Amino acid sequence: MHFWETLTRPTLVLAPMADVTDAAFRRIIAKYSKCQKPGFLTYPYVTWTEFVSADGLALAPEEGRKKLLADLVFTDTERPIVAQFFTSRPETMEKAAALARELGFDGVDINMGCPDKSIEKQGAGAAHIKNPSLAQEVIAAAKVGAGPLPVSVKTRLGYNTDEVETWIPKILAAQPAVLTLHARTRKEMSLVPARWERVKRAVEIRNELGSKTLVFGNGDVRDVPDAHERIAATGADGAMLGRAIFGNPWLFTDYKPSIEERLRVAVEHTKLYEELLPHKSFAIMKKHYKAYVSGFDGAAELRGHLMLAESGSEVETIVDKWLALHR
Repeated sequence: MHFWETLTRPTLVLAPMADVTDAAFRRIIAKYSKCQKPGFLTYPYVTWTEFVSADGLALAPEEGRKKLLADLVFTDTERPIVAQFFTSRPETMEKAAALARELGFDGVDINMGCPDKSIEKQGAGAAHIKNPSLAQEVIAAAKVGAGPLPVSVKTRLGYNTDEVETWIPKILAAQPAVLTLHARTRKEMSLVPARWERVKRAVEIRNELGSKTLVFGNGDVRDVPDAHERIAATGADGAMLGRAIFGNPWLFTDYKPSIEERLRVAVEHTKLYEELLPHKSFAIMKKHYKAYVSGFDGAAELRGHLMLAESGSEVETIVDKWLALHR
């Protein structure tokens, strides 16, 4: 029995987002979404890593591989945790899945929906939608490498058009443990509202085929109550939350932090980012400040100062000064 079968349903999962849900932010989310505060609810969820290149892990020089491995660092507080990989090569997917097993992950996920052109040029990400037979080979290879770990797939409705009726059966035929469906096509990116009625259709197709694959929906989920509403409306087994986590590591609780708590966690997040990911640009952190620092008087001015910071110590000084003036 794999871990997906032990979870209560509906299941909530944290989306893999490049340069967002990195090792530092995942640890912060686990700290504040799994910490039981008296009088407040916490909602169990499954964590995904950012996607990592299976080809890079198998073929990159040692220094490049070391940087990729930094994206796969995790703590037990983040469990259950799934490692996500992308590739169009079955042989490197098998090796990456085997590595995930060695590192102690709870599951392996294959990205078959990313619209990034550099990923697609490799035949990976959303490019898999145009080559279902190769997609099936990659899934099969992941299963070999993963051994007892469950293998899942994250994809979209289709490439240029809605291909749910043909694409989804191809994925289900490969028998992944979970299929997460981003309810937009590759062409639509995130420019149109997610069409959750197509998640409902994917669930119907799953049932018609007698598949045991769990189906999760993804796209435009605002918070946990919204996730539960969408799950109930579609019959899905769970929902993936993505952009809602920005600036809100308390997402999987009903706790509402004060402004000071949000700012203190922004500082904590920044310092952890510097500690765990020193090889990455500090500028990546600044997208988080836009979310942590919003919705209150003086937020725009404070945010402007933070955008000029170049280190965690500078961020802490700026926040301390602002709080001293606004108490």
